[in-house]
Amino acid sequence: MTFLGLDAELLAGLVEAATGRAVDAAEIDERFASSAWTSIAEPGDRHAGALVAALGPVAALSAVIDRTPAGALATRLAEAGAVVGPMELQEALDRWSPRLSSENCLRALRQAARYDVRLLVPSDPLWPPGLDDLGPFGPLALWVRGTDAALASMGAGIALVGARAATGYGEHVTMEASAGLVDRGYTIVSGAAYGIDGMAHRAALASDGFTIAFLAGGLDRFYPAGHEELLTRISETGAVLSEVPCGTAPTKWRFLQRNRLIAAASRATIVLEAGWRSGSLNTAGHASALGRPLGAVPGPVTSVASAGCHRLIRDYDAVCVTNADQMAELAPLESAQPATPDAGESAGSGPPAELTRLLDALSTRSARTTTDVAARAGLSLSATQSMLGSLQLEGTVRESERGWSRARDPRN
Repeated sequence: MTFLGLDAELLAGLVEAATGRAVDAAEIDERFASSAWTSIAEPGDRHAGALVAALGPVAALSAVIDRTPAGALATRLAEAGAVVGPMELQEALDRWSPRLSSENCLRALRQAARYDVRLLVPSDPLWPPGLDDLGPFGPLALWVRGTDAALASMGAGIALVGARAATGYGEHVTMEASAGLVDRGYTIVSGAAYGIDGMAHRAALASDGFTIAFLAGGLDRFYPAGHEELLTRISETGAVLSEVPCGTAPTKWRFLQRNRLIAAASRATIVLEAGWRSGSLNTAGHASALGRPLGAVPGPVTSVASAGCHRLIRDYDAVCVTNADQMAELAPLESAQPATPDAGESAGSGPPAELTRLLDALSTRSARTTTDVAARAGLSLSATQSMLGSLQLEGTVRESERGWSRARDPRN
């Protein structure tokens, strides 16, 4: 089968490069379709997840390319046991269509080959099993830079997360926890951000353990830039993963969705230091929604840097943990991994997903057309126009002859 008029031989070469081995024609189609879906759908798109789960990545992609009517797709989904209304499907099709580009799909595979990035699909033996608990909100494929041994160790993963603006206390606790858990046979999972995340990864590396980093952007350009050396070291002995293809920028929405992967891939999540509104609380929310054990390290009652941890312990049933032994008790390696399905967009809190993505797609410096904004945000043209109009009335965006841009915050 050929997609989007692409040369079959060219496609086979790129897919095999991303797979790391020779594959037959059917597998080439499956892997290309899976890689294409990572470009077409935003992370956590449950409609894409339901469509791919019901029809398979190849048939699902063909349906979008062939512009299959939403009603017919809804019928096929119902026959497969998935109930999605025609109106919802039509809105999804309108979101995906602006991103349906052979150039984007080829660029992602070429960049993957250039940076030694591999593609993992759910049928691969090294696919992190915990991600299946996300149901339709799960990743459609993963891009990886790293070792097979690290991927295989993911079943023993514990997530260590916390604030970027970490204190000396928080970093010390994280260092001791990460090293102690590695000594007990755990793999350290985190998001490679500054502060607590970075310390968790560095301590694991220093202890000769496996560590896994989930990123919110493409793996051709590590983010944050200040952790490029750290992430390179992780990719040499551990693994760096992302559900978006090379060339994709990390945005606020993708960071929030990345957090669900950290929680789902781990046996338990520990928040070591976090302010009242720390982004690590979003990861804790996903872990709680998935039924994963959740722990939090207390800090001085006068420290605003630990207010989020205290909030988790008091209001969200997080277990108070103070050392590696207590953290390991949350998810003993000999126990079965918890599996509670369907942790969706309800995990965590914040503005509606579409609004976050729309604002991510706008710039304060350069104006962008409505079509461009819709493609960047993964929204339908009609939804984009409606939201831009509402935001203009609020003064959040402005329109000029060249297009739309975000209004500057007068406080900055």
